[in-house]
Amino acid sequence: MGAKVKEMPVVSKMFCSSTQVVLEVRTRPRVVGGGGFVVTDLHSQAVVFKVDGCGVLGKKDQMTVADADQTPLLLIRHKGGIVEALSLCKQWGGYTQDYVGTQKLVFTLKDPKACFANNWPVRVSIEQKDENIYCKNFWIKGYFEDKECSIIDSGGDVIAQVGVTKEMKKMENKDLYHVVVKPGIDQAFVVGVIAILDYIHNGSTRC
Repeated sequence: MGAKVKEMPVVSKMFCSSTQVVLEVRTRPRVVGGGGFVVTDLHSQAVVFKVDGCGVLGKKDQMTVADADQTPLLLIRHKGGIVEALSLCKQWGGYTQDYVGTQKLVFTLKDPKACFANNWPVRVSIEQKDENIYCKNFWIKGYFEDKECSIIDSGGDVIAQVGVTKEMKKMENKDLYHVVVKPGIDQAFVVGVIAILDYIHNGSTRC
């Protein structure tokens, strides 16, 4: 028997697979349903996540990640306030919500393009305290605009990788790309990070 896969449930354990998963992301034009994107499992072709941008929600700097049944999983919004003012970076928060509507911050993304240190990489920090969260800090390596980037952990290991097929590169089509998620990694968390990167780079989630 092989070693047991170590799970890292940021949003929920149900989104952690024991095997590698390839997700396909198809963006929606802003003029069609307000933008955002749909995420399918490349193997089964089943829709697994839907992301609505501010064009759908009607609120700037805000997005939602839902499952295939449109059950909300994450609310993502620009944090702002004194925390951002002190850090000099634009910060985004990913929040889960319980059955009574209480929101819980589970991760934060710092955008260095909105501060003076333009050479700093994008940093993602896990905010919740859970013994199953074996890594608290992640970085984005590469260029999301080109759909060629990775999410790496503090040890330098890739936990998710964004890319496009050779055919799509030839067509210069960036509306369809894939995300390879390593075993044990929370796919909803990865999709939430990608939603923010899409917004930062003026993608379909932006108004």
